[in-house]
Amino acid sequence: MSGRKQLKLGAFMRPVSIHTGAWRYPGAIPDANFNFPAMKRFIRKLEAGKFDAFFMADHLAVLNMPVDALKRSHTVTSFEPFTLLSALAGVTERIGLMATASTTYDEPYHIARRFASLDHISGGRAGWNIVTTANPDAALNFGLDEDVDHDERYRRAREFYDVVTGLWDSFADDAFVRDVDAGVYFDPARMHVLAHKGRHLSVRGPLNIARPVQGWPVIIQAGASEAGRQLAAETAEVVFAAGGSLEAAKAFYADVKGRARAAGRDPDGIKILPGALVVVGDTVDEARAKRALLDSLVHYDSGIGSLNSGLGYDVSGFDPDGPLPDIPETNASQSGRARIVAMARRENLTIRQLAARVGSYGGQAFVGTPATIADEMQRWLDEEASDGFNIMFPYLPEGLDDFVDKVVPELQRRGLFRAEYEGATLRENLGLPRPANRFFPEARAAAE
Repeated sequence: MSGRKQLKLGAFMRPVSIHTGAWRYPGAIPDANFNFPAMKRFIRKLEAGKFDAFFMADHLAVLNMPVDALKRSHTVTSFEPFTLLSALAGVTERIGLMATASTTYDEPYHIARRFASLDHISGGRAGWNIVTTANPDAALNFGLDEDVDHDERYRRAREFYDVVTGLWDSFADDAFVRDVDAGVYFDPARMHVLAHKGRHLSVRGPLNIARPVQGWPVIIQAGASEAGRQLAAETAEVVFAAGGSLEAAKAFYADVKGRARAAGRDPDGIKILPGALVVVGDTVDEARAKRALLDSLVHYDSGIGSLNSGLGYDVSGFDPDGPLPDIPETNASQSGRARIVAMARRENLTIRQLAARVGSYGGQAFVGTPATIADEMQRWLDEEASDGFNIMFPYLPEGLDDFVDKVVPELQRRGLFRAEYEGATLRENLGLPRPANRFFPEARAAAE
C-alpha cells in the first residue's frame, strides 16, 4: 500500500438516498429508509468496502413543504438514529456509527448519555454530528411558536459542546476499580461534578455513564455560514461540507483549516468531507443515462416544495418560467439558501429549472466510470479541496453496490483508500487522537 495521503469515506444513509426520485428507480427498495433488514444489508456491504462511517442525519419534524410535495417524499418516515445505530452496532465490528443530534431542541445530558452509551455498545465507533436545527416546524414540536434565531442557535451550540464534552469527562478512565474484596466499585476521587452554569445551560453532572471508549465520540459539524465555520474550526474533527465547485471547496477547506490553526488546533485533526452523489456506469454515457432517468422520476410538486424549503421562502406564486426573485433574509439555513441563489444566478435558471435541480439533487455529483470518478476524487484530495467524501448513493441497493464493488477497488488500486481498517475505533480509522480527560489528564497513562 502506498504511503500517500488517503481518502476518508462516510456513507450518508438517512435518507438512504438524498435524491427525491431514488425510491422510484427501477430495482430500488421503495421503503429502504424504514426497512431494518435492508439497513443491515447496507451497513454490512459498506463495512466490507472498508467505509469509515455510516452516517444518519436526523429531522425533528416532517419536512416543511406542502403536502402535495411531502406525499412524494421517501423521507417522511425514517428510524430514530440512536435506536437504529445501536441495533446496527451488533451486526458490525469496525465501521463508524455517526448520528445527528440537535443542540437546539435537546438537552446536553440527554445527548451525552446517548452517545456515551452508543460508544460503549459499539466498542468505540460513535460520532456526534452537531446541528442547530433550522426547520421551523421542529419548533412547533417542542413548545415554541417559531424557530430560534440563527445566531442564538449557534451561541447555544457552542456552550452545549462544552457541557457535553465536560460530561463525558465526568469519570477518569481508571475510576472504576471494581475491587471485589474491598467492596469498592469506583474511586470517588476520580469523579468530577461539572456544576456548569452558563448563559443558556445549567447542568450539574456528573454523567451516570463511564467515560466513552474513545474518550469522546468523534465530533462532526456541518454548515457553511460564518457562525457554522467558526464553530467547526473550534470544535469539529470531521466537517460535512456542502458539495460545490472544486474552487469553492478549496476555499472552504483553506478557510476552515486556517480558522482551526488560529484557534490553536492542528488542522490535520479536522477531516473535511464534502457530500457527493455518485452515479457509476460502465461508460460515462451509461452513468449519465442513469442520472437522467433518476432525475426524470422527480415530480414538479416535489421540486417546487424542495425549493421553497431550501430557500425558506415561497416562490410558487411567481412565474415558473421567469427568474428567481430577490430572496429576503429568513431564519432558515443561511448557507443552504445562499447556495441555491448562487446556482440560480450563475446558471441563469428559471424557477422551474431550479426546482427540478433542487428537487432532484443540486449538489456535487460524480457521474461516470470507476476510473473517471477516481480521477475526480484524487484531484480533490491532491488539490486540498477535501480529505475524502460523504458519499450519497443515487438509489439502493444498486447504487451502493456499484460504488463498493467497482469504485472502491479502483481507489484501492491507486493507493487512495485502505484495504483494511487501521484500528478498532472510529478515531483510529480516521487518524484522530483520543482526547485527554480535561479533569484527569493523567488517568489514561496510569490505567495503561
